[in-house]
Amino acid sequence: MKFKLVPEAPDTVAFVAEAQAAVPLVPGSEDDCCARLMRRLGFRSRDVARTWLTFLRALGLAEETDDGFKRLRAEPTPAYVREQFLAGVYGAGDVADALLAAGAAGDSDGDAAGLTADDAFAAFVDRVPNWERFRTTDWESVWRERVERHLRWFVLLDLAEEHDGAYAATGALRDLRDERDRRGDRDDHDDPDDRTERDA
Repeated sequence: MKFKLVPEAPDTVAFVAEAQAAVPLVPGSEDDCCARLMRRLGFRSRDVARTWLTFLRALGLAEETDDGFKRLRAEPTPAYVREQFLAGVYGAGDVADALLAAGAAGDSDGDAAGLTADDAFAAFVDRVPNWERFRTTDWESVWRERVERHLRWFVLLDLAEEHDGAYAATGALRDLRDERDRRGDRDDHDDPDDRTERDA
């Protein structure tokens, strides 16, 4: 299962470990876990805390059990977070494809042309789950913001660079994609008709 909610990218990847550490090892309710995240990390609202809790699940750093949410013992190294971001966040693989395609298309002299957030959203929009289009009248703005957050996470994780509002894939993204292809475990294309991500 993949998860749709993506928080604003923090200043450093190390913040992911701080967020993970705020989730209890002994399962707690969503309310309790969100309260802990707000208290320990200074999140301004429960919605922000819930987004982070869901995001930690996408990264394989927390899980929901019958008794509540609990921290997993995986270590959130930059390499681990890069891999899990592509594998567990809905749409991340498609945004990666758009970045790589833009780099390949404009790389005649070694410099990738990159793409804007609007370009990335245009490349991704067909992947927005069909039921989401009927759930709200402003689904385009919701998903445009999510794509923008994806791009900022790609920059934080050194999978993309940003210059003057244009994003370009880095060698690290190309290497990660090549490695996943070699292993045969690149399952990061998302089906817009798959409803399993409805509540996340």
